[in-house]
Amino acid sequence: MTNVAARTWAELKPARRATIPEGLWLRCPSCGQMIYRRQMEANLHVCPECQHHFRISARQRVRQLVDPGSFEPMFEGLSPTDPLSFRDLKSYEDRLIAEQRKTGALDAVVTGKCFVKGRPTLLCCLDLTFMMGSMGSVVGETITRTIEYATETLLPLVIVSCSGGARMQESGLSLMQMAKTSAALARFDDAGGLFISVLSDPTTGGVTASFAMLGDVILAEPGALIGFAGPRVIRQTIRQDLPEGFQRAEFLLQSGLVDRVVERKDLRTEIARLIDYAGR
Repeated sequence: MTNVAARTWAELKPARRATIPEGLWLRCPSCGQMIYRRQMEANLHVCPECQHHFRISARQRVRQLVDPGSFEPMFEGLSPTDPLSFRDLKSYEDRLIAEQRKTGALDAVVTGKCFVKGRPTLLCCLDLTFMMGSMGSVVGETITRTIEYATETLLPLVIVSCSGGARMQESGLSLMQMAKTSAALARFDDAGGLFISVLSDPTTGGVTASFAMLGDVILAEPGALIGFAGPRVIRQTIRQDLPEGFQRAEFLLQSGLVDRVVERKDLRTEIARLIDYAGR
């Protein structure tokens, strides 16, 4: 037997592992392929193998959609409060502070004036990185102010939705945002405005039940989950098996609930074409 004490240090030290920076590669949740992260990001955060559309933040969405240097933020500085002193595992106030530190944003929406392929546009993007893009009082107020500005100027309005729904920590105050945004859109429609709604993954809950499905034209990204309640909740409620993919963008297109399923690389062009078609 080999005398362990006689082994050299070179024999005893562990084999050196290849040093690969963390996060350089990721696995696509759709096809399972390992993807080089920078390649995926250069492809607008879309898997180059299967075209799976990864979820992105509001700021990333703005950079993808608008002409470079044209975005002018609006209605900044609105910050949520905790009027109900809501608490679950921790207080709502503590959750807000943690989310604001994590994202560098005050709440889950970014809005502003911009140009999309030279067309002046008002753009709202919900931010999935902030409390799952949930709609509280600030999100509802920001979107309503943007709609009212669009009504005054008759600029085309684009809202990109990605949300878990109304924010439960604000209870009835968040549910009221559904009526407020919908009423503002009704006035915008009466004035002859153009509203293009873009649904990305996921668009659910109170956002789906209000402004997201009220577009003059409703576009959806491929594979986006779109619905009110989740499939598990629906299955448990009606106690029936559900059609495969019944809450995905492609199924909603077949059912007539969305107008087009548009890949992310074509979204700017499609929005610009719709604005031209409407004569805006």
